[in-house]
Amino acid sequence: MWLLPIAIIVFTIVIAVPLSRYMARIMDGNYQPPRMFRWFEKHLDSGPQNWKQYTVALLVFNAVLFVYGYIVLSLQPWMPLNPRGLGMLEPSTIFNTVISFITNTNIQHYSGDVAFSNFTQIFFCVAMFFLSAAVGLCALTAIIRALRSDSHLGNFFVDMWRVVVYMFLPAVFVISIIFLSQGMPMTYQSTYQVSTLEPAAMGTADNGQPKQQTIVVGPLAAFVPMKMMGTNGGGFYGMNSAHPFENPSAGANFFTTFCMMLFPMALVLMYGRMLHRFRHSVVIFSVMLLLFVGTIVWAIYFDTMQPNPGLTAHPLARNFTIASASAPGGKKVITLPAVAGLPVDQHLGNLEGKELRFGTSAGATFAAATVDVTCGAVNAEHDSLNPIAGLSPFVGMWLNCIYGGKGVGMINLLLFLIVGIFLAGQMVGRTPEYLGKKIGAREMKLAMIALLVHPILILGPSGLFAATSWGMKAVNNPGAHGLSQIVYQFSSSSANNGSAFDGLGVGYGLLSNSNPAPEAIPWNIAGGLVILFGRYLPIIAPIAMAAFLGMKKSTPFGLGTLRDDTVTFGCLLFGTIVIVGALLFLPVAALGPLADHLGPIPFGG
Repeated sequence: MWLLPIAIIVFTIVIAVPLSRYMARIMDGNYQPPRMFRWFEKHLDSGPQNWKQYTVALLVFNAVLFVYGYIVLSLQPWMPLNPRGLGMLEPSTIFNTVISFITNTNIQHYSGDVAFSNFTQIFFCVAMFFLSAAVGLCALTAIIRALRSDSHLGNFFVDMWRVVVYMFLPAVFVISIIFLSQGMPMTYQSTYQVSTLEPAAMGTADNGQPKQQTIVVGPLAAFVPMKMMGTNGGGFYGMNSAHPFENPSAGANFFTTFCMMLFPMALVLMYGRMLHRFRHSVVIFSVMLLLFVGTIVWAIYFDTMQPNPGLTAHPLARNFTIASASAPGGKKVITLPAVAGLPVDQHLGNLEGKELRFGTSAGATFAAATVDVTCGAVNAEHDSLNPIAGLSPFVGMWLNCIYGGKGVGMINLLLFLIVGIFLAGQMVGRTPEYLGKKIGAREMKLAMIALLVHPILILGPSGLFAATSWGMKAVNNPGAHGLSQIVYQFSSSSANNGSAFDGLGVGYGLLSNSNPAPEAIPWNIAGGLVILFGRYLPIIAPIAMAAFLGMKKSTPFGLGTLRDDTVTFGCLLFGTIVIVGALLFLPVAALGPLADHLGPIPFGG
């Protein structure tokens, strides 16, 4: 049970350490590319950029990606590699999908094998996997250069080239070979028609003959590696990594989990190498690792080692009294009858909604890891986690800095770090400093803006949808669990994660769909806007903050300087993350997962 997560974590760390050295060399330009690549890179270089120019280039590039993505999805019916004749998605779903993919979020209000042709999977999904993943890494690189007071932040387009060509492509090629060896399909064939072992299992045609089963296939071995390496998470199939073609074996599952953790871990160490403060990055890495292990252990213990409360007996009836303006005396009594347990052996914990080919702990491990690194791929149904175990992915998205996505996770951690140093400086009566630069009011304002955007984008829309028909008509569970479904959707959007609690009616599907979810359009629009602001504000503000901090003169190291490479600093950082995160999200956690765990507490339902 515990061997799988331990093996994955240890193996990833062993590979991440040398990879971080290679990545630092690439982003610092300490490499000699082949002549053809050198020529192309030279013509991409439009000159050094300051923080404003770098940010504008980043935003313009993403705007072009949005236009490209919208065109590709809109023209799907007329594109090649579409023998099934699939039409286009409904426009608001295209809006949500394109924003989701250009921001490395990859929330899917559709099922890929039902709605997308192989052309769209290749030229939209795979292309966005590479490019959107590289944007966050470039943003972190710019921040590193600013913090070390470089004369400029580099060139965004050159950085994009370096990340995609010198980092992602070689890594993805190796992983593709591994996945091919594990039996992952790689074909331009769109479907196969096969006869089922049980005749007429798919029904019968009008002439009485058994119908064949349609199996959708495609270039999975080219699709899945960057889906995971780039912490994108958008699945070729609606079942994502629980599908036997996306995740065909235990070996594939191991490397799938390893892939989504590799770059986020390596980037933390790259941060220290490029700043020439490797011990500082080891402290940060250790804090992240402690939180990472904690969420995995929590998920495994409360889901794999505890029974499903929905299947256990509740032998005694219970009465609850709630306030009610319409009831006599202003109080209403709700009786919960006794419930008989189901004859299900639960010594292996909660098995409902899990992919059991890889062991009982694989689903819980994957569920915690995929949100900690903001990947969003799933190999188990998060909605099926025991309520208290479901708190683990919530925490990963709410904190949004436990390794996180490529670059963005470290950027979010930097915000907590600045806030923690500022609070520590105020408590001892000394001007707070980071990397020898004094943290002033301007830097704190930018840090707080970027930090508070996240809870505002989660709690505000969640409250709105929970109080209106937009949310009430979409949930398929009443009470606390329904609230959890709503909050999870906006948490995943704001954290640029992409996983889903499911159970929400948010899918419109193809434009020709005669029976869409009734509230799909509001969810598409609101979710897209949350993704948009949740992606770019927490990137722009930290770049500006790092630029202003880097412009300041370095102060000499003294006895009162807070060292950033000690256990004390690690405890300060850990405490800041936990306390600030708890203050921001503990109330909604109490109303959602905790209330769901404690039972049907009568908040009116």
